[in-house]
Amino acid sequence: MLFAASAGSASAPHDAYAVPRAEFLQALDRLAAAPVALDARDSVRLRRYLLYPYLQSARLAKALRDAGTAVPPALDDRVAAFVSAHDAQPVAQELRRSWLASLAERRQWERFLSIHREADDGAALRCQGFTARIELQRTQGLAEAIAGAFLAPRSQPECERAFEWARLEGVLTDARVEQRVRLALETGNPSFARQVAQSLPVARAAPLLQWATLIEDPRREIEALIASPQRAVEPDALLAGWTRLARVDRTAAKARFGLLTTARGLDRSTASLLALALALPLSWDRDPEALAYFARVAPAHFDDAAREWQTRAALWAGDWSQVSKSIDALSETNRSSARWRYWAARAAAWNGDESGAQGLYESILNEDNYYAAMAAARLGRPVSPSEQTLPLDPAQLSDIERQPAFSRARELRLTGLDSAARAEWRAGHEALQPSARLQAIHLAARWGWYDQAVATAAGERVFNDYALLYPRPYESQVLAAAQLTGLPPDVLFGVIRQESLYRSDAVSSADARGLMQLLPETARRTARQWKQPIPTAETLFDPQVNVTLGAAQLRLLLERFGGQLPVAIAGYNAGAGAAQRWLPTGPIEPDIWVENIPYNETRQYVQRILWHTLVFAWLRDREARTTLEWLQFVSPAVPTIG
Repeated sequence: MLFAASAGSASAPHDAYAVPRAEFLQALDRLAAAPVALDARDSVRLRRYLLYPYLQSARLAKALRDAGTAVPPALDDRVAAFVSAHDAQPVAQELRRSWLASLAERRQWERFLSIHREADDGAALRCQGFTARIELQRTQGLAEAIAGAFLAPRSQPECERAFEWARLEGVLTDARVEQRVRLALETGNPSFARQVAQSLPVARAAPLLQWATLIEDPRREIEALIASPQRAVEPDALLAGWTRLARVDRTAAKARFGLLTTARGLDRSTASLLALALALPLSWDRDPEALAYFARVAPAHFDDAAREWQTRAALWAGDWSQVSKSIDALSETNRSSARWRYWAARAAAWNGDESGAQGLYESILNEDNYYAAMAAARLGRPVSPSEQTLPLDPAQLSDIERQPAFSRARELRLTGLDSAARAEWRAGHEALQPSARLQAIHLAARWGWYDQAVATAAGERVFNDYALLYPRPYESQVLAAAQLTGLPPDVLFGVIRQESLYRSDAVSSADARGLMQLLPETARRTARQWKQPIPTAETLFDPQVNVTLGAAQLRLLLERFGGQLPVAIAGYNAGAGAAQRWLPTGPIEPDIWVENIPYNETRQYVQRILWHTLVFAWLRDREARTTLEWLQFVSPAVPTIG
């Protein structure tokens, strides 16, 4: 748990919990600095505080950690009593799992099994559950359960005791071991596959080890197979090695495709999957040869993802006939999406079917996304989002707010225990009637818990209440950053919404921080260029610092890429180097450029921010917006300044 106070939504003018909340936070702070006092003399006020069970849970967890393997029976009993009393509530779940781990470490198997829930406790504790049953000789049906767990393409050290027992029972046969090795190879884990294959007979392991080598050193192994056509190789292993080569060295793969298919005597049908494995990365590179390799692929080997990339390659090449054919070959569900209806319209227009194109464009105008806005631009019409307001029921909202789970969620958020707050929210939301679940969206928004409001709305398929789901918090910071950098505030709000959903404390897996998700080094470099105070990792959680530097970074990208907003946005997400690589050699239509961004995440990111920007602009005055500027060609960048 994190014990820092949150800078979340403001409390009500009369905050009945202010004093006990302060006591609660002080008590949590003391836990980090001193041995736990399970019998602490807490005030009556603190004991009555709705988050007091979280303090009790934290104390019990700390006591378990401090005790290590010497947990006194009285402590086990106290943990058991707490878990039993709060078992249906989120407050008990982390403590219960910590206690299970402690019981397993101490080999307290009887008690372990009394609280273990195999479906809820994760893979490691599931393995400990197997061990418990072995030690207590409760093994009916256990061998097959362990055999099922064995078939995982990764190491499971907690299961080694169970696997050893299963080997002695004779259920981990060579066939099952081979199956596990193949799973590891199919998921690209050759080192683990080698480790597991060691227990197989040499002859049985040999083709699997060859497969591992094809993944690890594809160029050398492919060349060896070209040089020795008689050398046996499994088709799946050859395809895995070839796919790896095509992805790490497109040039080498192109040079060896003909040599390989000739040497191995592959006909068009058997070479089809190899052609597809090369066509895909070539299309990601916008290589003009991609379409030629797609043409070598048998229809049966295409799935929707491959057809989409064939379509994108055709768009880049300007082959509108192939665009139409590829879209027609998509599944009905995919073909009817706004994305591919838009491109079908563009292909129809190119092929002279203006009436068909107009009908397709008009069919997506109310989709409320990037493609609808692009269709409006093609039709020369302004765009007004199709707002659908979620009715507010004050009485129902008040009732939800008083429910214990939601009260706890709000308090947890105010104390900085965000993960626990979300767990309470989920539990409370799942227990609501369907109509009340919708009203909970209003509740999260009223509390200023914007990311939870948007997440809850998405779960309930509510997307178009723009006043509710496109708020403008941190407006003073955004306006100041906009004035400093000359960027439209709507663009900055669009980036904030997409990057962090308004969470000033957001941290990504790559350590990007704050509202506009800045990496500390990028933020420091940007600050030096803009002569701003150099931020620390912690000050990036300050909205003023973060929005200022995020806007400055976006402005630098915009200048680097000649004022081309889609390219700058792509660079903000994927890095300036990636956006530079994706620039065309000559002017190209912007929708074709965006559609051919090779990173799915970045393509969606650009499209969503452009749409968010339009919505924020529309919300200011409810005036229809033109998107004609979205049709400006993307060109090789010429910096606008220095």
